[in-house]
Amino acid sequence: MQSVESSSPASPASRAAAGLGSKITFAVMITVLLVAIVFAANQNDVIGWLVVAVSAGWLILATVVVLFVRRGARAVNNQVKNAQATFAAQHAQRAGSTTTASEPQGDPMRDSKLDHSFKIVEVQTRVVTEELNKGADADQAMIGRALETIAMTSSNARDMINPQRGQNSTKDGEDPISGDVIN
Repeated sequence: MQSVESSSPASPASRAAAGLGSKITFAVMITVLLVAIVFAANQNDVIGWLVVAVSAGWLILATVVVLFVRRGARAVNNQVKNAQATFAAQHAQRAGSTTTASEPQGDPMRDSKLDHSFKIVEVQTRVVTEELNKGADADQAMIGRALETIAMTSSNARDMINPQRGQNSTKDGEDPISGDVIN
């Protein structure tokens, strides 16, 4: 597992080398500017002063570029730190909210199957109710089949919720449910 507390991609040694390189570059540019000023003042000609102007322009441009690059690097560093903090917070939240094996995992296929099972139970309950309302004319075989379907569907739904309960094993003295599905 990777550490979230990693530093920026550049190592401290490479940052020190880059800082030293930029310092040397600025020293060289300032030296060129000073030499150009001295030669231009000694020669007192237009070409010498043009060289001074060009070297001063390059020094100003380099200074502006370095300042913008540093500001951009700081902004990127802040964004990386914010992203790492957000990632760490989300990771901690996910680690704190892990579910146990007995809890439902929110499987859409299982939820659809459970919804179908409940619809079957509702339909069979309506069949039993309608037959019982007929009184003496009720079809007892239809009521028995509907009750058997309700029992089988309920057992299957419970097995979907808690898979360790099922696998056609007898648990707590219960016999596995068997029978025909009636449509």
